[in-house]
Amino acid sequence: MRILMVTMGLDIGGAETHIVELSRELKNRGCDVLVASNGGVYEKELEDCGIRHYRMPLNRKDPGAVKESYRKLSELIKSEKPDIVHAHARIPAFITGLVRKKLKFSFVTTAHWVFKVDAINRRLTNWGRYTIAVSEDIKQYLIDEYDLRPDQIYLTINGIDMRKFSPDVSGERIMNEFGLNPAAPVVSYVSRMDESRALAARQLIEAAPALSEKIPGIQFLIAGGGDVFDELKAESEKVNSSLGRRCIVMTGARTDINEIVAAGDIFVGVSRAALEAMSAAKPVIIAGNEGYIGIFREDKLEVGRLTNFCCRGCEMSDAEKLERDIIALFSMTDVERAVLGEYGRDTISRYYSAAKMTDDYMQVYRRAVQPEINVLLSGYYGFGNAGDEAILGSVYENIMSMGRNTAVSVLVANPEKNRGRYPFRMIDRFNIPAVRKAVTESDVVVSGGGSLLQDRTSTKSLIYYTWIMNEAAKHSRLVMYANGIGPVIRAKNRARVRGAVEKAGLITLRDSKSADTLREMGVTDKELYVTADPVFAYKGADVYRAKNKSDELLKEKLPETGADRPFVAVSLRDWQAADPDFDSKTAELCDFIHEKSGMEIVFIVMQRPNDEDISRRVMGLMNSRAFLLNDYEGTDDLMGITGRASFILCMRLHTLIFAAHMGVPTLGIVYDPKVREYLGMLGMPSAGSVEKFDIDEAEEKAADMIENREKYAERIRAASEQLAEKSEDNRILLEKFFDEMQVGR
Repeated sequence: MRILMVTMGLDIGGAETHIVELSRELKNRGCDVLVASNGGVYEKELEDCGIRHYRMPLNRKDPGAVKESYRKLSELIKSEKPDIVHAHARIPAFITGLVRKKLKFSFVTTAHWVFKVDAINRRLTNWGRYTIAVSEDIKQYLIDEYDLRPDQIYLTINGIDMRKFSPDVSGERIMNEFGLNPAAPVVSYVSRMDESRALAARQLIEAAPALSEKIPGIQFLIAGGGDVFDELKAESEKVNSSLGRRCIVMTGARTDINEIVAAGDIFVGVSRAALEAMSAAKPVIIAGNEGYIGIFREDKLEVGRLTNFCCRGCEMSDAEKLERDIIALFSMTDVERAVLGEYGRDTISRYYSAAKMTDDYMQVYRRAVQPEINVLLSGYYGFGNAGDEAILGSVYENIMSMGRNTAVSVLVANPEKNRGRYPFRMIDRFNIPAVRKAVTESDVVVSGGGSLLQDRTSTKSLIYYTWIMNEAAKHSRLVMYANGIGPVIRAKNRARVRGAVEKAGLITLRDSKSADTLREMGVTDKELYVTADPVFAYKGADVYRAKNKSDELLKEKLPETGADRPFVAVSLRDWQAADPDFDSKTAELCDFIHEKSGMEIVFIVMQRPNDEDISRRVMGLMNSRAFLLNDYEGTDDLMGITGRASFILCMRLHTLIFAAHMGVPTLGIVYDPKVREYLGMLGMPSAGSVEKFDIDEAEEKAADMIENREKYAERIRAASEQLAEKSEDNRILLEKFFDEMQVGR
């Protein structure tokens, strides 16, 4: 690959060093690397490695500089034709984005830091096709402040060249150059000397007189140049004059940072500079403008990694904290300091190597140069229904597992309410112009999972889904993915369904009854693949982890029950045609189960808040106590709770499917043919029909379930394994469809 790095400048700084290390490693791997910037101290180092550098005023945002950078960058891209243009920082990314409007090329960015966000800056910021963030908190910042899709953001680390920053590197030349006393302790520090970066340098200068009294002969080696360098140098000279010796050395901008670090006994700093010192096996105090972590030990690893060793969100740094920790380090024995240094170097080896960083970038580059396929998912998403959320998770998981360069958008209700929950672009399903635009711009529209095509609950929703399918057939390819069909009662609606379905390029159905229903409607010239519900193949939940996490949830949400008490889960929904005495009969059934089994009764809410009313009504009619679980984070948590139940009494289809996925037997209450169909497929008993609920029959079935739970558990596990294999056919057929249509290749 030919890769063009576009950045502000090449003076001392964490982002600048990141770019230099990445460029060098890419060059070593055979890539042709070019760099455009305003130049700086690292310019010669790049050119010595055979990396060409082109000067342009990318560090300035005045109109004249932007115009000059735009012209020069356009000429460079035209002549060199890079495979990837990789921008670092907002001004270079903005200018690169302008050039891309005229010249088409693959464009990515890296977010090294968080910036001030306002209406103007938000509009002027261009994050490219993909963005690489150097920490989790920066990724979250991009999502929160710029509304980037999570699947548009990749994570990397500040990769360190462990050969360059090694305990084998000598600091003797630096000691001689600056006349440092090798018999006295040295604190080294590296950062840009800008107001936004040099707080710890200022605090070290402030603390120097007190430290000089407590640690005789202590010396401070402070490297870096910037807009407050002259001010800080003047302050350091005052301290030196008052002490009557050269206690503080201000080196200015340097490129021999590895030797600067080697010259110190300990290091103070943040971000990349701190990581470089750790790689050199130096004890490190992490302190900077964003906050203070202190002496890096094993107990500081998590907060260090979460903040990219920048201390964002930590307590603020001050001279007293620095003084305390510097004294603590020099009070240790040489062996104790060496142990800290070895732990730091081991941390770099495990998490922060330059090779790993470059692997991360190569993954993004490869994806960025591939043709992108735009997939739009349509379904009952964003309404808080756990079953449909699990369908969405499974469909998305399967699409992304194909290894294509796929951009997924989803029609959801309440995009603002669901913001940040999903790793894809969300479009308001009720904004018809936006929906039509999304359909038009898509390569494939997937009508995904659930009973979307039915008119028992609403004709409006059926008209909505068939309209999307018809629009998709005009502009893109249409796929029906594990759909459940029916019941469709009205003749006009049956005609609507038939007309829409016949336009699909691929049709997979979650049960044989759905296939029979379509054939009865006259869909005879299309191949109908009977698979299974997508949730049977859902891997994202990691059911074992979810099951273990459920113990914590049960302790937190149901403290009287606890995680070790056996319980029966109950999942109900309101149904207009239900038996008039359904609530009281269900309460009687729950009391019967509690009395016969001794187990607690826990009502779980699959769709919030819709299922809460009936759950509370039934609980209020019970003689025994019961619990309501409606406060959980997401589908995976609810699946874990389901897996902890002894068995489940349920109306909702996806409670039944969750239970099967977790190997938990189920006693069903039938409100819809789809529930009866899946009970039969899983070999699970029915407690009766919601429309005519026979309590005697229900109690008989419940007693059988309590008595023969293990038999039913074995049966549902075996059936679930078979259905998981059939569910996997959804992905296989979709991938085959993409291949035949040459989509995303």
